[in-house]
Amino acid sequence: MSKTTPATLALTKAGISFATATYDYDPDADRVGLQAAEAMGVSPSIVLKTLMAEVDGKPVCVVVPSDEEVNMKKLAAAFGGKSAHMMKPADAERLTGYKVGGISPFGQKKLVPTVVEELATLEDEVFLNGGQRGLQLRMTPDDLVRALGGRAADLIR
Repeated sequence: MSKTTPATLALTKAGISFATATYDYDPDADRVGLQAAEAMGVSPSIVLKTLMAEVDGKPVCVVVPSDEEVNMKKLAAAFGGKSAHMMKPADAERLTGYKVGGISPFGQKKLVPTVVEELATLEDEVFLNGGQRGLQLRMTPDDLVRALGGRAADLIR
């Protein structure tokens, strides 16, 4: 498995500190983030999932702990919109350039507004997808938020 992806290249170019971690990706897992946490032996609350959604018809990226669900009303409000819904997987792959199960908020084909669930900022370190199934990036929440443009909000139920 290559540990160089558009995500790692984007972080390196931006001067953001990170480390890589790999795990055996299970294509049959119901919830990729929870499977990644279990495989790496870490709490699901520090393994963040990257979700692609639409707010008022415009694409956005959402980063939340893998053991939480996004509240669509809170998501819409975080972007100043009225309604939000999850993006179809094929649309997410086309927009990001990544495969579902390997979508990273970094190095996407098209830059879209991104927000991080504020609970993630309370952790000492977090893991999130590195742009390839089975590849996680470990970093501080401060570096994560800084790399994504400095937006954190209450997004969960």
